[in-house]
Amino acid sequence: MAQKPSIPKGTRDFGPQEMSRRNYIFNTIREVYSLYGFEQIETPAMENLSTLMGKYGEEGDKLLFKILNSGDFLRGISPDDLNGGATGHLAAQLCEKGLRYDLTVPFARYVVQHREELALPFRRYQIQPVWRADRPQKGRYREFYQCDADVVGSDSLLCEVELMQIIDEVFRRFGIRVCIKINNRKILSGIAEMIGEADKIVDITVAIDKLDKIGLDAVNEELCEDGISEEAIQKLQPIIKLSGSNEEKIQTMREALAGSEIGQKGIDEVEYVISKLSTLNSQLELDLTLARGLNYYTGCIFEVKALDVEIGSITGGGRYDNLTGIFGMPGLSGVGISFGADRIYDVLNQLELYPEAVTKATQVLFINFGEKETDYSLPIISQLRGQGIRCEIYPDASKMKKQMQYANQKGIPFVVMTGETEMAEGKVMLKNMTTGEQKLVAPEDIAASINS
Repeated sequence: MAQKPSIPKGTRDFGPQEMSRRNYIFNTIREVYSLYGFEQIETPAMENLSTLMGKYGEEGDKLLFKILNSGDFLRGISPDDLNGGATGHLAAQLCEKGLRYDLTVPFARYVVQHREELALPFRRYQIQPVWRADRPQKGRYREFYQCDADVVGSDSLLCEVELMQIIDEVFRRFGIRVCIKINNRKILSGIAEMIGEADKIVDITVAIDKLDKIGLDAVNEELCEDGISEEAIQKLQPIIKLSGSNEEKIQTMREALAGSEIGQKGIDEVEYVISKLSTLNSQLELDLTLARGLNYYTGCIFEVKALDVEIGSITGGGRYDNLTGIFGMPGLSGVGISFGADRIYDVLNQLELYPEAVTKATQVLFINFGEKETDYSLPIISQLRGQGIRCEIYPDASKMKKQMQYANQKGIPFVVMTGETEMAEGKVMLKNMTTGEQKLVAPEDIAASINS
C-alpha cells in the first residue's frame, strides 16, 4: 500500500474557506497601505546566502533554510571536509542560496541595488511568505507570511504618525479592538544612563520586555543574574511600575531623565507622535517596558495587542537609522511596521468577525437538467457574472438530489432551476437555500432578488 503523502512539519495547507479568510486579511491591509501612498514590491523567495548570513545574529544564522547548489554539489568537497564536523564551513561550500528569513534584509538589499531608480522617501509595502528552520510548535511555523510597510529616506516623525494611523484603520476595518503601545529606544537608553548601567542597556530592556510574561519578581531576578547592581534595580522599580495617563508618564519621565540628553530627545519624539494621534479609534499607550529588539531599532517603537483575545503581539515595528548600512550604504533612516497575518487570522476566527460574504464563494448554482436547459442557462450565467454575481453550473446532468447536496455542502445560498416550463415562459425558478422559498423570476431580475 502506498504511503499517504504529507507535508513538512511547520507548514500548512489552506483550503478554500481558509484562503478566502486569508485573502480578506491581505486585501484589507493592501488597500489601506495603498491609501497612504505605499507601493508594492516583491523579492525572490531565495537570496544569496551572502545577503542573509550575519544579519540576524548567530541564532538567526542557524535558522536559515539553506539550498543545496544545483548539479554535482559535492564537487570539490574532500572526504576530510565531509568527516571534519565543521558543518558551518561545509554548508558554505555546498550552499550559495537560502530562503529569506524575513522581508527586512531583502528590502535593504533591494534599496541598495535599486537606489538610482528610487524616489526618496520611498514608501514600500510587501506581503510575502518567509521561512525559518525553527522547531515547530503551536503558533510558530516554519513558513508564514509577513505584511510589511516601510518608509526609507526620511527622518520625519510624520512617518511614525502615518504608520500609527494605518494600524488604526486596518484594525477598525477588521472590527478588532486594539491597544497600540509606543516607546522609544532613546528613552530606554536614558533610563539605563539614569540608573548607572548604560553599558547594560540590552540586558535591561530584554529583561523588562518580559514583564507581561514572567512578572516583576522574575524580571528583577533576571536583572540580577545579568550583573545589574541591586541599587540600579531599585532605581528601576518606579519606572517599571509607572502608571497614569500618557501626559502624566511623559511629565514624570521628563523629571526623571532631566540629566540625560538622549532620554529627553526620546521623550520629545514620543510626545510629538502622541500629540498628532488624538483622533485614533484605538487606545494609544506609552509603555516604558516595551523594548522590541534594541540591536535593531533606534527611535520610536510600537506594538499592538488585541483587547478581547489573549494572544501575543499582532503588529509591531519601529524606527531604524541604518537599514542599508549592512550593505555598505550607511545613513539611510527608515521606519516600518509588520502585521502578523497569522495571529490576526486567529483573532478574527475567535471573535467571529469575518463578513459573511468573505466565507461564501459561489452565490448561485444553476442546476443541470440536460443540453437544452444548459444552452438556455449559459447566457444568463454570463449576464450575472457581468453584474458581479458569483455563479456556476453543475457540470453533469446528474440526479437533482446529488446537485442539491453539492449546493448544501458548499454553502451556496441560491439555486436556479430551468425546466421546460420556465424556458417556455422565458423565466427561471430561483430557490433560496436558507429559507426554502422558491419563486419564478425573469433572468434580468435574478441579481436584484439575490442582493435583496
